[in-house]
Amino acid sequence: MKKNMGSADKTIRILIAAIVAGLYYKDIISGTLGIVLLVLAGVFVLTSLISFCPLYTLFGINTCPKES
Repeated sequence: MKKNMGSADKTIRILIAAIVAGLYYKDIISGTLGIVLLVLAGVFVLTSLISFCPLYTLFGINTCPKES
């Protein structure tokens, strides 16, 4: 897999995942919505760790800086 995510994308995704996890832990979000958001947060963390987003490939987006 070729990397297609830049550092700003990774940071934003991890920040969103942390916020969702915090809201779920504090019982601000719960139930089915909470579970769906936690799964989405897990996907955000996973894609941030491997620097690859499959949706970016489908839409032809690449935010990774060009290598010289």
